[in-house]
Amino acid sequence: MTGAPTSTPVEPLPAEQAAVLDRDGYLLLRGAVPEAWRQGLRDAFDAGVGPPDQWGAPKGPGWRHALVDLDPRVRRACRAPALLAAAGRLVGGPFYFSQVEGREPLPGSGHQPLHRDGLGQHCVAALIFLDAYGPDNGATRVVPRPLDLGAPDESLAQILAGEAGDILVFDADLPHGATRNQVGARRRSLLLSFRPEADRAADTATRVLRTVRMDTAEVFVP
Repeated sequence: MTGAPTSTPVEPLPAEQAAVLDRDGYLLLRGAVPEAWRQGLRDAFDAGVGPPDQWGAPKGPGWRHALVDLDPRVRRACRAPALLAAAGRLVGGPFYFSQVEGREPLPGSGHQPLHRDGLGQHCVAALIFLDAYGPDNGATRVVPRPLDLGAPDESLAQILAGEAGDILVFDADLPHGATRNQVGARRRSLLLSFRPEADRAADTATRVLRTVRMDTAEVFVP
């Protein structure tokens, strides 16, 4: 269900960050989630882990999935000003918060081939990291825009590393994928997406399949 549309202005991204995002197609926002919020987000993630039948469509093996889109702590984090500013920069016009779920690679699992989400749809993806992440515990890798030659090339991928509270925001067309959780350390994250307002009708048609329960009526205007 969605309520009456509301319009929320979004502040512009600082010029230095905007230049990096324009160049690379992704931006790592260090410490964008306040430390005081982080344990609550981890608690929301763990509380949202449930049986497979809580999802509208089957989830792939090798991952822990959490249903979190109604949790107010999660929704607040997904509206972090820096994240909205980066999304607005990528979309370039009105957009909305499409979905969010929790994901964590299980020990020995999590590797994904490099892939693109929503090819040509101007969709923005983001990961809010709830634990420290790096090459050992399944961190995300990306191919920066200047190195993207079309066919995903593993030799060009860069594995990210950082701390809980970081947010990765990127053009979903950018080749990306998780790595294998080699050491079994926890690597919880919130995976979310923003879409151009023009996509709303088509996106709404798949709400049940994607297990989207939250209100998505709010329109963000850069």
